[in-house]
Amino acid sequence: MNDDASTRLPEPAAAEIRLAAVLHALAEPLRLRIARELAAGHLEMACIAFGLPVTKSTATHHFRVLREAGVIRQHRRGTSRVSTLRSAELDALFPGLLDRLLAAAEAEELRDPAPTSASAAAPTME
Repeated sequence: MNDDASTRLPEPAAAEIRLAAVLHALAEPLRLRIARELAAGHLEMACIAFGLPVTKSTATHHFRVLREAGVIRQHRRGTSRVSTLRSAELDALFPGLLDRLLAAAEAEELRDPAPTSASAAAPTME
């Protein structure tokens, strides 16, 4: 990963990451999906590679919420933004939290792989 400070986007220092912000960020299904994809072995992914079913501006919003909560780190690589999961920092602050949230999301998906139209259309608090 390119650690040049000029290519990194603003993010909180590890000591500034708050549990409420992490939980808020991961409470939204698309943001949880982003974290799950990064945790599934994709150490770095360009934003476009996630194939999110939303507009570019909405995707940008979701990545910003995750970044500002301290869940992901982003840097610029050419014209792309590349995301990485801050799993080591999150695990140091909140041991086991990320693993349990991701495992719970996977278990929930196995129980109900296709969200109902009512839950898919439910408004989110952003």
